[in-house]
Parts: sequence; C-alpha cells; structure tokens
Amino acid sequence: MNERLRQLRTYPMVELARRKAEVAARGVRVLDFGTGDPVEPTPEFIRAALSAAVPEVSQYPSVAGGAPLREAIAAWYERRFAVTLDPVREIMPSRGSKEAMFHLPLVLVDPSEERRGVVYPEPGYPVMEIGSLYAHADTHVVRLTAENAYQMDPAAVPEEVLARARIVWINYPHNPTGQDLPEALWRAWVDARDRHGFVLCSDECYTELWHGERPRSLLEFGREGCLIFHSLSKRSAMTAYRSGFVAGDADVLARYRAARSGMGLAQTEWVQAASAAAWSDEAHVAERRRIFGEKRALMTAGLAALGLEVYPTTSTFYLWVSAPAGTNGDDYALALLEHGIVVSPGSMFGAGNEQFFRLALVPSVAGCREALERWGGLATA
Repeated sequence: MNERLRQLRTYPMVELARRKAEVAARGVRVLDFGTGDPVEPTPEFIRAALSAAVPEVSQYPSVAGGAPLREAIAAWYERRFAVTLDPVREIMPSRGSKEAMFHLPLVLVDPSEERRGVVYPEPGYPVMEIGSLYAHADTHVVRLTAENAYQMDPAAVPEEVLARARIVWINYPHNPTGQDLPEALWRAWVDARDRHGFVLCSDECYTELWHGERPRSLLEFGREGCLIFHSLSKRSAMTAYRSGFVAGDADVLARYRAARSGMGLAQTEWVQAASAAAWSDEAHVAERRRIFGEKRALMTAGLAALGLEVYPTTSTFYLWVSAPAGTNGDDYALALLEHGIVVSPGSMFGAGNEQFFRLALVPSVAGCREALERWGGLATA
C-alpha cells in the first residue's frame, strides 16, 4: 500500500455505516443523524426529466458534458450570484463534488516541484486531505475552532506556506459547523491568491441551504486562479444522482478538463437532463430550506432543553454540538448508538474536535421528535 495513504483514517461515512449496521442488527430502529443524506424525496419533476431522457441506446457521455446542462448551470449562477460564466470555457460538469475535489490535486500538484503544498481547513470535508495525500502533496492544516468562529483567515497561515501552496481549499458554508465567511475574509483570500499565485478552491455545496444571510460565492470576488465546486446533492435531494460542477478560471479549468479524460466522464445523458431541470427551478429549493428550518428549530430547542450546547449556525443542515461535561464526542456518540441514534463524532473531522459531535438533519420531523424522546431517556438513565 502507498505509504502516504497509511496516514488516512477510515473514511468517516464508512465507519458510520458500520456502526449503524451493528445497531440495526440488534433489532433497534435507527435514527441516522450521521451521514448527510436527507430522506425527503427527489422532486417529481426532476425524476420525470430523468425518465424522459433515458435513450434506447446507451452510449458514453462526453468529458465536457452537454451544452444544455452547462447553459442551465450558467443561467442559475448568474441569477443567484449576479456573475456571468462562459458555459463552454468556465464550467465543467462533474459526478458530484467529491470526485472532482479528489482529482484536482492529481492534476495540479507535481510532487517534484517546490510549489507542491495543499492547504485545507480542519474540521472540514475529509476529501481535501485524501486527494492531497494521493497526489503526494505537502499538506498544511488550518485549525478552525470556536475561538476563531470557524472562519478561515489567510492571516493565520504562514506566508511561506502560502508561497509554496499549489492549492488552498476553503469551504463555506462550512461542513461540519454551518458557518459562513464574512465578505472581508472572502476579499482577503482573493488578495492572498493574487500575491502568492496558488489556485484558490471553494467548496460551495451548501450555499443554497441557509437560514441567515444568503451565502456568497468566491467568484463574486475574483476569477483568476479561482475555482468553485458545486453539487445538486443537498440543494435538490439528488445525492445518488452524483451531479455537480466545477467553475471558474478558464485556463485552470482547461488543464483540468484535459486531464479528466483519463479519470472519468460527465454524468450520463439522463442525469444531465434531470440536473438541468433542477438548476432551472428554485421553488423546490425554497421548500427544502423550509423543511430543514423546521427540523433545525425542533432539534435546537430540544437539545438545549436537554442541557446540550449547540454552536450557532447560519447555513447547511448540520448542527455542531458540544458533548456534556465529563465526556467527549466519541464516547457520547457511542452512548447515543445504544439508543439507536447515530451522530458523527467531531474527531471524524480532524484532531482538536473531540469535544463535539455533528448532527445532520436527515430524519423526518417525526423522526427528530422520536430521537429527542429517546435522548431524554439517555439523559435520565
């Protein structure tokens, strides 16, 4: 096995699935707040668009994806962020964001060069680290904590690290804490990119699930050397469809697109049709925000009544919760498992987060109520 990969922990969602299966095997009804895979149905009009596009003869999709999908993405992005993108040169459809984020360091990082660093936040999406290790990059972790409000600031990264970085990852709205980045820090990151010349990459998969101010996008502040990664998984209840896109600097994207033919293709034609329909509609997204808002209000109030501290959020469908005094996120998660409640221990998102656990607002509203009832039993046990 590649020695670099021995550094990796078991991928968090794999470990959660294992734990969930153990509890279910005992006959316990599982309420899964672990993996961020909501249970609400994919809207009917999206499923209809997919069904109507299934051809009689199935053939390979292209690397670049079809024009209708790229144009639908460009139209959505302009409506949402008031930024015009060239659908030919500045947009590349992808099979979700995970695959695209994993592959990018393999394209941009040359381990024989001095500039071979990848900078990423912790806690954060594990794929940022995983892709970097596969690419034999030098990695630098930026620790995010309650003390810095989980806001990644270039001033906290040594200048020599930024000077040697090939890629810097930022992730707002932030997984797992639900924070947004203020405008001043968006601008500070673009200024740092301009000074040092790294590729600034922004994971923006949760921009449409807000309950505070509408989140911003990196390309509102700069385009040279900037890429954004988006997905329909959470926005449109399409996790299994594996549909997203990368957009931004045309020159960087051209290098990525050229390499992509050796790594994969765009979505199938029928998934592209469903995706174009999804990007073209906002009503279903507003309804998802309403549903997640109802769950968030219910769980936040219920956890507070149980004496648990929930870190304030502005976006995503996650809650970042501190374990009770005298225990930690790992031990508390194991105790919850005994009651059939699955949560993600903070340690799964990197060192220094052991006191926390993450809830994904996945179960139905009724499931959330049932979980709080069981939780109350745990508190009095």
